[in-house]
Amino acid sequence: MSRPKRRRGVPLYVWVNDEEYAAIKERMEQAGTENLSGYIRKMALNGYVLNVDLAPVRELVSLQRRCANNLNQVAILVNTYGALYQSDITALQKDYVKLWGRVSDILQQLTAVVEH
Repeated sequence: MSRPKRRRGVPLYVWVNDEEYAAIKERMEQAGTENLSGYIRKMALNGYVLNVDLAPVRELVSLQRRCANNLNQVAILVNTYGALYQSDITALQKDYVKLWGRVSDILQQLTAVVEH
C-alpha cells in the first residue's frame, strides 16, 4: 500500500544554533502552536503571527445582547400598555453608556496593535 502524496512536495531545510532554536520554541509557545513546520511556514510567508485575545469582544457581544433585550422589553411594554417609565429609559441609557465605553476601549486596543 503506497503512502498518499504530500500536499507540499518541496522540503525546506533551515539550520539554527541552540539559542535560536530555543527562541523559536518560545515564540511558538507564545503563538499557541506546537507544529514547528507550520509555524516556520507561517512566519516565512506572512512575516508575523498575531495571537489575539477575543475575551473583550465576547464581553462586548454580551453587553450588546443585553442592551438589545432591554430595548425589546421596553418596546413590548409600550406596544402592550402604551406606557414608558423613566426608570426603563434610565436603565437603557446606563447600559448603552457601558456598551459604548467598552467599544471605545476595544477600538483603542486595536489601534495600538495596528500601529505597532
